[in-house]
Amino acid sequence: MTATGTFGLSSEARNLQWLLGNLVEEVPGVRSVAVVSSDGLLLLSSDPAQNTAPADPARRDGPRGSSADLATIVSGIGSLTIGAAGLMDGGKVKQTMVAMDEGSVFVMSISDGSLLGVHAVPDCDMSIVAYHMALFVGRAGHVLTPEVRSELRKSMESAR
Repeated sequence: MTATGTFGLSSEARNLQWLLGNLVEEVPGVRSVAVVSSDGLLLLSSDPAQNTAPADPARRDGPRGSSADLATIVSGIGSLTIGAAGLMDGGKVKQTMVAMDEGSVFVMSISDGSLLGVHAVPDCDMSIVAYHMALFVGRAGHVLTPEVRSELRKSMESAR
């Protein structure tokens, strides 16, 4: 997990870190995961590709640099789809999926306006990824209070 350690964090923040780590460990094909606040700031991240060397060194397993890159992508996709839904009177955006030749990106809304983003391998089982994302959102949504978001933001900033 690339988020800061658990020392000094509230039980709610530690629980969210644990849930994120669980999502990465349980879902085959997940490359990286980020939780982004409604204002685009990275709150939590986990990047399994950076914990192990890829079988093919020429292959890049995550967004170009860091979890901040995934956060930027997730925030941008979220903003674009919210704007599109508004123009089309589509209501609230629940989930967005982008399938690419070399991977997929999933973005799911969390109840407080934050976003959960997952970058996965191209041949992942999309229904399994979406199911586990929905479980995370259901479990994390009520815990992600303004106080916990602030605590997680400070934790990520101090990790830099």
